[in-house]
Amino acid sequence: MNNAAAAAKIKMMKASNRCLALGLLGLLPLVGVPFALAGLWASFTARKQERYFWNPAKPHRILGLISAAVGLLVFGLADTFLIYRAFNNYINS
Repeated sequence: MNNAAAAAKIKMMKASNRCLALGLLGLLPLVGVPFALAGLWASFTARKQERYFWNPAKPHRILGLISAAVGLLVFGLADTFLIYRAFNNYINS
């Protein structure tokens, strides 16, 4: 394995670990949506490289992807509802 391939594999594994960390932060209420979006982006970045190399951090990427998706769906909807209610109360008062 040459240096370029080793560097690409290390970059892929770091993206998988970043996906896990950001995905878990995406489960935080109210502030987790940007972290979940960044976790999804890191997952897709690592996934592109998995076509060429074996990823030993694949379970981290999958767990990060799942937690980021759940955080984005649950708290994205909750945040949208809270913002809508706040604007609606402000306009009607």
